[in-house]
Amino acid sequence: MRLVFAGTPEPAVPSLRALIESERHEVVAVVTRPDAQAGRGRKVSRSPVGMLADEHGIEVLTPARAGDPAFLARLRELAPDVCPVVAYGALLPQSALDIPAHGWVNLHFSLLPAWRGAAPVQAAIRAGDEMTGASTFRIVKELDAGPVFGVVTETIGPDDTAGALLGRLAESGAHLLVSTVDGIEDDTIRAVEQPSEGMSYAPKVTVEDARVSFADPASAVDRHIRSVTPDPGAWAEFRGERFKLGPVTVLDEPGPRPGELVVERKRVLVGTATKPVRLGEVQAAGKKRMAATDWARGTRIDEGERLR
Repeated sequence: MRLVFAGTPEPAVPSLRALIESERHEVVAVVTRPDAQAGRGRKVSRSPVGMLADEHGIEVLTPARAGDPAFLARLRELAPDVCPVVAYGALLPQSALDIPAHGWVNLHFSLLPAWRGAAPVQAAIRAGDEMTGASTFRIVKELDAGPVFGVVTETIGPDDTAGALLGRLAESGAHLLVSTVDGIEDDTIRAVEQPSEGMSYAPKVTVEDARVSFADPASAVDRHIRSVTPDPGAWAEFRGERFKLGPVTVLDEPGPRPGELVVERKRVLVGTATKPVRLGEVQAAGKKRMAATDWARGTRIDEGERLR
């Protein structure tokens, strides 16, 4: 089938690569977000999906809005049978949804109807879910509410960060997306409406959302930090400045007051509402990322000082 793939960030790359390598389908174009400034130098760069398309000589479309008349006209000219979507990052108007013969098929990183929205992996870890997965579904006007073609499941490990879990789902989800497109071509797959029970939402996680509250129980602090690692990155305040935090270890022992730091020879602890946590890597303002013990050796921490 003729495919126009829509996606932007790195987690969408395995799906595009799998579709390109498929012998049954032809990716005739890619739709991705416009080139943007990135990195310390703020250089304008292509999205990861756009770069992969460039490597394979595939036409890249970067509309400012998916409803732009010029984009819609080009999409009609391309006459796609299906438009697979993975983390494109923009809403698709009905005028675009109506163009491909078999619609737009989205790969979403949750077991729908759980965690509809922009940050399903982060939400699943933060909530303490033991199982998640990926779903393919036909896009409709309502957010992530279309009928589901298929799912794959993935266990959430006790040490999983959002980055690690999303990396696994991106790979397994790519296989699911290819098999879904195969089934649509063969007419061997049917989309099933999502149940009304079990619906939850996962809005985009902002930098402010990533702030850690040590007034929470240790288990919640651990999940919160892992859910925003590596992006946007967990943080608290130390001496009035932002202090970045990597994953922590929950300890089964008494601890100090919430947020209070305790520096020992081989570990740095922080109190929570329940048990203490041992800090892993940290990054103080203006410093490089380092082990918490190395940071503490170079910082005179007074008794009773806290992360806030």
